[in-house]
Amino acid sequence: MAAGTFTFYDQTARTIMGGDLDSATIKLALVTSSYTPNQDTDKLWGDAGISSNQISSTSTGYTADGFTLTATALSSNEVTKGYKFSSDNAVWTAGASNLPVWRYAVMYVSATWNGQVNPLIGYFLGDSTPADVPVTTSGNQLTIQCPAAGWFDVTRP
Repeated sequence: MAAGTFTFYDQTARTIMGGDLDSATIKLALVTSSYTPNQDTDKLWGDAGISSNQISSTSTGYTADGFTLTATALSSNEVTKGYKFSSDNAVWTAGASNLPVWRYAVMYVSATWNGQVNPLIGYFLGDSTPADVPVTTSGNQLTIQCPAAGWFDVTRP
């Protein structure tokens, strides 16, 4: 499954430029359609009920608070004069209760970073319709591929 268009929260570019994103613990969490992203007001994982709208982790194969991305890299992009953020793919194997339907994948720093507790980075729709991504049945994998151009690219001002 390819990732949808990545959308930044307003303060993310400043946070990324002021921090060491490639050495931070970055998580990708799956949330239901009950969460409506708000780029203006959502800043932290605890804001606006984001964490309470993630899919169930009870015997579903989902990891509570999201998948920890590995092989993260923040590399210079000479074309945009900015930075590209990439990682390995996010992979969950559905448990006995199946991975539930979800709508958004939310990326955040899992730590106190630049004085903020679990700051949000951005999100994308799992399905470009938009529609819920259907259940992943027991024993099957849900893989969200990091795009070849990275999850996102931040251009320097």
